[in-house]
Amino acid sequence: MLTLPNILTLSRIVIIPVVVATFFFDSHAMRWTACALFTIAGVTDFFDGYLARRANQVSSFGRFLDPIADKLLVASVLLLIVAFDRVGPWSYLPALVILLREIMVSGLREFLAELHVSVPVTKLAKAKTTVQMVALGFLIVGSASPIWIPAELIGEIGIWIAAGITLITGYDYLKSGLRYMAVNPPAPGP
Repeated sequence: MLTLPNILTLSRIVIIPVVVATFFFDSHAMRWTACALFTIAGVTDFFDGYLARRANQVSSFGRFLDPIADKLLVASVLLLIVAFDRVGPWSYLPALVILLREIMVSGLREFLAELHVSVPVTKLAKAKTTVQMVALGFLIVGSASPIWIPAELIGEIGIWIAAGITLITGYDYLKSGLRYMAVNPPAPGP
């Protein structure tokens, strides 16, 4: 049964191809449309979890799909802002750090799930997500922002801050995961 939180999560995935399409029809209107859709997706990320907990509708499907939807959205936008020159080359590194951390944490969560260990999201990781989403919104709009708002500069500073926090949270997750790997070495093969 689809609950409202699960529908919100699925809507984030459905929005991704539309956001991608806006990059191919570059105009001020399309940049603002992409930013609006991205913002809606970010808001659904907050509300799906909040509503699931509040209405006691936390489901296995939602716990599975929510982080995937987040990672698909962020990875898509990171790749697009680099491919469409919405960031300077000096910001490729933080984009790569964020993308690699997302892949590492996904793999780590999958490994730990096999051991029946959950990895809770920390407050610092939530702060990273907030900074990252705001920075990406500014980078999506980029030069379409009013002249008095340095959207590109704000976005690039934000993505560097998000990457710094990403390194800290990624290290914390990895350190936690390595502890379980040391305790549960793989069984010898045949």
